[in-house]
Amino acid sequence: MNLSNLSPAEGSTRNNKRLGRGTGSGRGGTSTRGHKGQKSRSGYSKKSGFEGGQMPLQRRVPKFGFKNINRVEYKGINLDALTSLNEKSSTSTMDVAYFVSAGLVSKNAKIKILGRGEVTTALEVHAHAFSKSAVEAIEKAGGKAVTL
Repeated sequence: MNLSNLSPAEGSTRNNKRLGRGTGSGRGGTSTRGHKGQKSRSGYSKKSGFEGGQMPLQRRVPKFGFKNINRVEYKGINLDALTSLNEKSSTSTMDVAYFVSAGLVSKNAKIKILGRGEVTTALEVHAHAFSKSAVEAIEKAGGKAVTL
């Protein structure tokens, strides 16, 4: 068997409709487009959300609030997660690459260390942001919180 004699499974493919090939074909004349009107012409396309002149849904629904385009989204990692990671790998330095390899964050995510849990060993943690309670807990255990 090789690539030259492969074929699709029986019944998995169909022939295309052949439109506009004469009246004897059964699809000649108007070529399944009906009679006259905008939709029968070539080049017809309707705007997405168009409802035939009725007020479209995206304009009927009330809009409110504010989306800040400069908002920075952080992926939060708590101290208890750091402790469990430290127990598994016994490393004292944790940076972005370490968190990515551990599967906690994606490589482009910004990381914020949050204060839930306790740290018992001295850790050097590198992250984009820290909560006050997280910094206090890390430094209390003899570690260092380094902001990137």
